[in-house]
Amino acid sequence: MTQTLLEVAKQNGITNLDKTELNYLSKLRVDKLPRHIAIIMDGNGRWAQRRRLSRSAGHREGANALKRIVEFCAPLGIKILTVYAFSTENWKRPKAEITLLMNLLVEYIQKELDALCKNNVKIITSGNIQDLPKNAYLEILKAKHASQNNTGLILNVALNYGARDEILKAVKEIITLVKDGTYKLEDIDHSVIEAHLYTKDLPDPDLLIRTSGEKRLSNFLLWQLAYTELFFTDTLWPDFDKKDLLEALLSYQNRERRFGGLK
Repeated sequence: MTQTLLEVAKQNGITNLDKTELNYLSKLRVDKLPRHIAIIMDGNGRWAQRRRLSRSAGHREGANALKRIVEFCAPLGIKILTVYAFSTENWKRPKAEITLLMNLLVEYIQKELDALCKNNVKIITSGNIQDLPKNAYLEILKAKHASQNNTGLILNVALNYGARDEILKAVKEIITLVKDGTYKLEDIDHSVIEAHLYTKDLPDPDLLIRTSGEKRLSNFLLWQLAYTELFFTDTLWPDFDKKDLLEALLSYQNRERRFGGLK
């Protein structure tokens, strides 16, 4: 008999679930869970604006939402969670907001690293993290080093990430390797390109979730999302909770993935 996610939740001590969450968990099958979930965490600013709060309050609540979702995904058996934390386009924002976001990143790592390691979470990154402020860069390196041997959920944080820049980087690297004879032109295929992406060691996402009602990819994982199932929700990221994730999982489970073929 196929195991439900409710059974897994009980086995792993997940408690404080309401009736809606229990209903979702009872319908979800373990064998139909996405292996890799990607999330565009959108809506922090609008969440704060609706409450007449500062944007910093919205970003702080967004960090709390990330903590909730990571803590929920790990015991459910999700293998990889990729989150869009800071894009290459976000440098266009006011300097004060960028500083706030970087300080919040440092604060999050300092507060949560021990708990993440205790829960066997491995932290990796996608993007050009060398161009981040030094304090943020060093904290990220510390987190990656401290969690490198963990074997549970992989938390892939996209920082200073843009998909077009990622593809351009891969093309330049491949051209250089063709010139020095490492590759022949006829060797270049999908697998070669994928080997030069930030996500080279990860499978493509099975499910992409974008919050806040926006329905676009915003330069996120353009190569990797070719056959990913997309789920859009009006929920703003700071309000995104367990039931919202379970709703997305149920939607994913009820789809038939054909990858361009027929079943």
